[in-house]
Amino acid sequence: MIRILGNSSSLLNQYIAELRDSDIQRDSLRFRRNMERLGEIFAYEISKTLEWEKKDVVTGLGIASCEVLKRQPVIATILRAGLPMHQGLLNAFDRAENSFISAYRKHRKDGRFDIQVEYVSSPSLDDKVLIISDPMLATGASMILGYKELIRKGRPIHTHIVSILASNQGVDYVRKHMPTDDYTMWLGAVDDELTAKAYIVPGLGDAGDLAFGSKL
Repeated sequence: MIRILGNSSSLLNQYIAELRDSDIQRDSLRFRRNMERLGEIFAYEISKTLEWEKKDVVTGLGIASCEVLKRQPVIATILRAGLPMHQGLLNAFDRAENSFISAYRKHRKDGRFDIQVEYVSSPSLDDKVLIISDPMLATGASMILGYKELIRKGRPIHTHIVSILASNQGVDYVRKHMPTDDYTMWLGAVDDELTAKAYIVPGLGDAGDLAFGSKL
């Protein structure tokens, strides 16, 4: 299932517009904060699909029957660009366990690149709900490789893939290569094109550089 939240008018569209805006992008603090707020919105929408249970809560005046999450998810992100959105997801699911994937593009002389994974930190994922985020779903290769590394730690009962911006090519790649049918994609918006260097067009640029500064 693919859910594109930007197809409905909401504050999510305002935050995405600011992420895209080259003038507003000069303020890296605001860029990170907008990514964080988007993570919170995605978390709220995902929460509607999770399992809930009744719990009696003792108040100062009596007992209230409340709904609480039946199980906490595991929140995973691909470093480094995903950190602000990860924080937004964690703000909402503040008792969740966390996973981190260190992955990067290793460029070749011919201009192409391979995705390299150097490090994975994760709890067991057996019988848990996994939320894996990466702000940009360009080719989709990082997401699939990251997921395959994570499931070495166990098999989740369902996976939620979260990206602020995706390309049509990236969405198609995930649909063809995801090694399970038990997943949902949550996207802010989907753009049509990729550049020769696999950047989304119109996209917003390099999310990691805009959030944390340029790299060598």
